[in-house]
Amino acid sequence: MLIDKIKKLQGEIENLKASTQQEVEELRIKYLSKKGEISSLFNEFKGVPNEEKKDIGKSLNLLKNRASEIITSIKERVNASGKDERQLDLTRTAYPAVLGSRHPITLIKQEVCDIFGRLGFTIAEGPEIEDDWHVFSALNFAQDHPARDMQDTFFIAHKPDVLLRTHTSSVQARVMEKQQPPIRIICPGRVYRNEAVSARAHCFFHQVELLYIDKNVSFADLRQVLLHFAKEMFGEETDIRLRPSYFPFTEPSAEMDISCCLCHGKGCTLCKGSGWVEILGCGMVDPAVLESCGIDSNEYSGYAIGMGVERIANLKYNVDDLRLFSNNDVRFLEQFKEVH
Repeated sequence: MLIDKIKKLQGEIENLKASTQQEVEELRIKYLSKKGEISSLFNEFKGVPNEEKKDIGKSLNLLKNRASEIITSIKERVNASGKDERQLDLTRTAYPAVLGSRHPITLIKQEVCDIFGRLGFTIAEGPEIEDDWHVFSALNFAQDHPARDMQDTFFIAHKPDVLLRTHTSSVQARVMEKQQPPIRIICPGRVYRNEAVSARAHCFFHQVELLYIDKNVSFADLRQVLLHFAKEMFGEETDIRLRPSYFPFTEPSAEMDISCCLCHGKGCTLCKGSGWVEILGCGMVDPAVLESCGIDSNEYSGYAIGMGVERIANLKYNVDDLRLFSNNDVRFLEQFKEVH
């Protein structure tokens, strides 16, 4: 009789056991699935005489609820015990994995890009292995310019016109060749120069360069952008000054100093007592550069800005040795976990 089957099945369910998730799932399928034993009893229930349906139906529902309760309890117990071998990662280290953080160079580069991004500059990138035209010739470097010498540039063996880029200005040349003004780009990237590694110099470092070309762009526009950047990066109290300089691809050219962020202009070892610290180079794009890239210099003008990311990081984080950024010393890098 059906009632006897219910009582027998109830005895089985009260004694169910499982030690893994797989065993728990097998119990669920056996008793609670559409083709399980309890479902088969419900199918038999259809043939029960009407006068017996009330009592047997009640017993069946109690059986199903009890089975669901017991299997759920077993599942929770297995999960809590952690005995399911499928949950164990045997490749995991025996100690907690230490979370890393972004590199200080990455932090500064992102901050610079964010500041100029809010001014409408978009990121442009180019290859690190470049040709002579985009690194030098298109940017008004004379054939006898010192930067072309092997002492400053890494040339590819047996390919005198192929080299590791010495600045990201090569990206600007590529953009100017392919795009007519208005142009408003920021060019972050790694560059290479054949220099002895020391606390103040390295054979590779990172730059961020900007280029803005449009009609009626003036030096006053350049100065205002530089002042805005300095205040955003180093604080609202920061002041700037521009000193005349020379770069082959800009005319007039200038170097920008900021008021010392350590002594605030009073004089210290960082600013060598002057109250000012050099931070970047800039200037109006030389008309010869515009013409070599196919842009009419009579109609358009523009400015260019170039800065070293490590230089900004040195000032921002008071780091006095450039080699620390590439030595992968965990003790140094861990200091930047809480930054940004």
